[in-house]
Amino acid sequence: SVPSGILSTHALHCCRVPRGWVHTGRVAPSDRVQLTFALKQQNVDRLRELLGLVSNPDSPQYGKFLTLEEVTSLVHPSDLTHKVVWGWLQSHGVAACHTVLTQDFLHHVKCASSFRVAETLLPGSEFHRYRKGRRSVVRSPARYSVHADLAQHLDFVGGVHRFPTEMQTVSRAWTNGARHEAKFHLGVTPVVLRSRYNLTAADVGSAENNSQAVAQFLEQFYHPADLAEFMAIFGSGFKHMSQVARVVGTQGGGKAGLEASLDVEYIMSTGANISTWVFTNPGRHESQEPFLQWMLLLSNMSSVPWVHTVSYGDDEDSLAAAYMMRINNEFMKAGIRGISILFASGDSGAGCRHLTKGTNAFRPSFPASSPYVTTVGGTSFKNPFQVTYEVTDYISGGGFSNIFPMPDYQLAAVSAYLKGTTLPPKTYFNTSGRAYPDIAALSDNYWVVSNRVPIPWVSGTSASTPVVGGMLSLINDQRFLKGLPSLGFLNPRLYQLKGQALFDVTEGCHLSCLDDQVEGKGFCAAPSWDPVTGWGTPNYPSLLATLLDK
Repeated sequence: SVPSGILSTHALHCCRVPRGWVHTGRVAPSDRVQLTFALKQQNVDRLRELLGLVSNPDSPQYGKFLTLEEVTSLVHPSDLTHKVVWGWLQSHGVAACHTVLTQDFLHHVKCASSFRVAETLLPGSEFHRYRKGRRSVVRSPARYSVHADLAQHLDFVGGVHRFPTEMQTVSRAWTNGARHEAKFHLGVTPVVLRSRYNLTAADVGSAENNSQAVAQFLEQFYHPADLAEFMAIFGSGFKHMSQVARVVGTQGGGKAGLEASLDVEYIMSTGANISTWVFTNPGRHESQEPFLQWMLLLSNMSSVPWVHTVSYGDDEDSLAAAYMMRINNEFMKAGIRGISILFASGDSGAGCRHLTKGTNAFRPSFPASSPYVTTVGGTSFKNPFQVTYEVTDYISGGGFSNIFPMPDYQLAAVSAYLKGTTLPPKTYFNTSGRAYPDIAALSDNYWVVSNRVPIPWVSGTSASTPVVGGMLSLINDQRFLKGLPSLGFLNPRLYQLKGQALFDVTEGCHLSCLDDQVEGKGFCAAPSWDPVTGWGTPNYPSLLATLLDK
């Protein structure tokens, strides 16, 4: 056998139970489990190379995206990998796994018929039940190992170690049940956003082949009645849709989630009159990983929306590097198909990780730190009473990856920031890592309708992300009308613009470690790119004109 690290489980952190999860006992051996097996892919270097070519406006292959079938031909696991993994599963009586179209994942409710079988498949694993609030999950706090001959054919097994997590969207109007009378204007609404980013009533979708999507996890549901009421209150000034076109997954009952309401209402009011899908995975089975299930859906649908916005993140240091590398491969598979994936940068500023001997370091978040997604930070109005210029929102996530090297497309921009700005001590961050966010939008004081109640002062990069996504969908719409392909993976082109067509945000810092060295201050905004607001916020008509030229 080999250590679990070779199999890409949580080598060092596989056994840490996140704060807030309470152990409630061992699972019964006969209980059911859902596992997902990520098979080693072929030609990953070629996939990365092709993504660079189809995403670079200076390349003759720019916009010449691949179909899902072509992606399958490129990355599908070898016959030997399939033979070894299937043989291993069948030798343990597991014969009902399903694969996705790209053939690089095996998953199904019967991929291990019981926890007894799962623990036999993965020696060393020991499944326990944990609870956090009303949510229950089953995970193994113990490392497992598999034989080296098998390990070389697997990237990871899903449903074993990783605990579910998500961004927390909150309303600053209420704290501990008491309403705060704060110095705010009437709040951010679709009309305010359209005024700030220079969208007119005519800036709505009209192309038949355009679509956009949000992804929701962990019992986060939107209510159609909330969306209809939101549009009735805030959408009278522009043509819009008041219904989601398609729900992929199961919409649960009960109360609507504030996060889900925010995502749907603002992608549909910014990317107005564009067909919108909601990917929803409540993660009700205790061994499910909802984020991973969403990734599997993208690998199993030949036709999906062109823009996806996701408010989901986890600390990099809580995840195995090989797991994140494989998720990056999935993002590359999406980008090479012409799909734009946007992630919220997080609401913890630079974050803070407490190391040994009283020392601290900043704490990057994944997937925000992935080099293959566009990460969206947050801003606030300088004058809270007016539609003015923007400054940083102190919660806006940003920083430098400790896992992924800085991609070529951002080397010049980030190097300029590192040389020209007063920085935190370099012991706090990795100066050679992938830097994020890439772009930003307002993330403070939104109005949201949830459970038929208009709620003020909702904040977080969960708000800014669907706003940017909606604007990219509008740009795709105009590109389609001109016979151009979708934007796809935006970052190479975004960094080539060097801030053109964006409002530069140059004031403010975000939060970080509360210690004697940095005293709660992380990175600060600066001219051009910075790790708090990226290149700044969109000036829609200028960005549209710039991104329509090829």
